[in-house]
Amino acid sequence: MNYILYAIPLFFLLISLELLADRWRGVSTYRLADALNSLSAGVLSQASGLLTRVIGLMGYVLFWEHFALFELSADSLWVWVFAFIFYDLCYYWAHRIGHERNVFWAAHVVHHQSEEYNLTTALRQTSTGFLLSWIFYVPMALCGIPPTVFFTVAVMNLLYQFGVHTRHVPKLGWFEWIFITPSNHRVHHAQNLRYMDRNYGGVFILWDRLFGTFQEELDEEPVVFGITTPLASWNPLWANLHFYVQLWRDAVHAASWRDKLRIWFMPTGWRPEDVAARYPLIKPELSQFVKFDIPLTPGQKIYAALQFAGYVLGTTWLLVVAAEHGFGDTLIGWCWAAFGLYSIGVWLENRAWAIKLEVVRLLLNVPALWLMQQVGLVPAGETAWLVLLAYSLLSGIFLWLPLRREAELA
Repeated sequence: MNYILYAIPLFFLLISLELLADRWRGVSTYRLADALNSLSAGVLSQASGLLTRVIGLMGYVLFWEHFALFELSADSLWVWVFAFIFYDLCYYWAHRIGHERNVFWAAHVVHHQSEEYNLTTALRQTSTGFLLSWIFYVPMALCGIPPTVFFTVAVMNLLYQFGVHTRHVPKLGWFEWIFITPSNHRVHHAQNLRYMDRNYGGVFILWDRLFGTFQEELDEEPVVFGITTPLASWNPLWANLHFYVQLWRDAVHAASWRDKLRIWFMPTGWRPEDVAARYPLIKPELSQFVKFDIPLTPGQKIYAALQFAGYVLGTTWLLVVAAEHGFGDTLIGWCWAAFGLYSIGVWLENRAWAIKLEVVRLLLNVPALWLMQQVGLVPAGETAWLVLLAYSLLSGIFLWLPLRREAELA
């Protein structure tokens, strides 16, 4: 069962409440393009999970069925409590290695790219992390924790983490000593040197205190959010691939075969000396940090938000029906979602060819719908075509009006 599917309405409700809190307190913790980019990464992550999550599921079940040292029952309350705590310990190490080794950071970096910190940041998740992260939870399978218990506590852990991605909650006294809170998780998302690579726990901060990775949020040093080499893009596909691409380029440029291989597993940021000398990376000083932004008109922002809403609904539908379909069918739905979210990113970056890409995207929705009806992802019949026609006409009108206005002014 996909529990996240049922949590989607709650996520958007809480995001709406946080926006109201922004207005009530007279602050601004949201920028539309940044929020849409984070949410696009989250939507893409869920869609990608339909293709890659099976690797983790099969891996866990395989170890549980054939190598478990104990037989634990899902009917026992202590097993659930034990699994909840054990999962967070495994998560701590998965998360920590995700920051400390290049190939794992390549997957996890997506979550840290936002230069804002709000509830949409929580949904900014990787599309590639499922491929390797499951390895860190094998100890739970070896201890005999049933898959149903494992998958449930994993979702519980993830849902808890959603709530700590906010700037509206101050320090919480004694609670800070035991649990992850908004304050100590803000530290985790910082690019300040003092704060970097700290506070890895998902639910419990005890692991960080125990293993020496805890850092308190300090009043004298406000958190600066983001990564030290800014993404500078609203493209969710590039957000998932950019550090892999950097590692690949460095591996290709490296003279030593040893460096070509070990770069993937070296500490995060490590580069071969010859490559670093020939291709230095520009990392702006923290004092000179400026948030990435592209000016957009109100109309452009509204258009992007409405288009994104359509992909949220479409991908949610894909999550509902995916269990009844195989890899090939799901891949079709993923391609539709990925291309659409990429197009929205191009629109938010106000590229010169954004309108042309929008026309291509709208035209491609026709064969995409036909294909998805053929494989059963979308019910056959006229209703879907009428919805697509109305949607395409409204989108086309929006694209045509600015062009007409420009022609009149010329």
